[in-house]
Amino acid sequence: MKRLLSIEFQKIWKNRASRVLTLTYFILLSFIALIASIKFDIGNFKLHLAEMGIFNFPYIWHFNSYMADYFKFFLAIVIVSMMANEYSYGTLKQNLIDGMSKEEFIKSKFLTVVVFALASTVYVFVMSLILGLCFSSYKEPGIIFSEMEYLLAFFVKLVGFFSFCLFLGILVKRSAFALGFLLVWYIGEGIAYGLMRWQIFNEKTADTIASFFPLQSISNLLVEPFTRLSVIKTMQGQIGMNNVKDYGVHFWSIVIVLVWTVIFVLISYKLLKKRDL
Repeated sequence: MKRLLSIEFQKIWKNRASRVLTLTYFILLSFIALIASIKFDIGNFKLHLAEMGIFNFPYIWHFNSYMADYFKFFLAIVIVSMMANEYSYGTLKQNLIDGMSKEEFIKSKFLTVVVFALASTVYVFVMSLILGLCFSSYKEPGIIFSEMEYLLAFFVKLVGFFSFCLFLGILVKRSAFALGFLLVWYIGEGIAYGLMRWQIFNEKTADTIASFFPLQSISNLLVEPFTRLSVIKTMQGQIGMNNVKDYGVHFWSIVIVLVWTVIFVLISYKLLKKRDL
């Protein structure tokens, strides 16, 4: 395992574009901390985002995981390019000539995906812990380490999404086309949901079926956290809106994404195994 990871990260680090994108990703994650400094002071209206409770424990685990998820596309580009470069530079064929099996090759790529997801999760954990200890109104250990399932959902979400990107990279072979295919897939899921919702089923049935779609199931792991804020709930109450949204991380949602992850990896292996390289 160590040998396989060493080979993969050498490839990534020696590629300037991949190195820049990876560093940019983690730098952008750090920018979440800058939200604490955002202040609006317009006449009698004053708004300090940190004072709204976005960095309170345990809410911060949900908020930061959700915000960090938006930056995953930087690593998605790295993963798709990682596969495309194998074909462009002939390193895949060379690895196989040097004795690496196709199974080991796929394993090395998936291990890279897991390491990226794990590193991102640990980074968000440390950053959130520091921000929470600085700004949270609640600092009891029992509160600090509650609702940690949002970090688990973040990790599973990244593994699932990156595995999908790995599959596209192997399927299409060209990074630009693979990313374009990702967009087409996303649009396709939206069209399929729309047809089910308005032409075939009712909303509840359409939502249930769509929850099994690859990208939709990955998206469902983390629900938006903004309407959880007490200030938002107060505003909704004043205008007569009742918020009944479920913000929890559910076991079945994690299982669906893990199943898709296994499917993506197995199909990637089957594709690679059948191809004459």
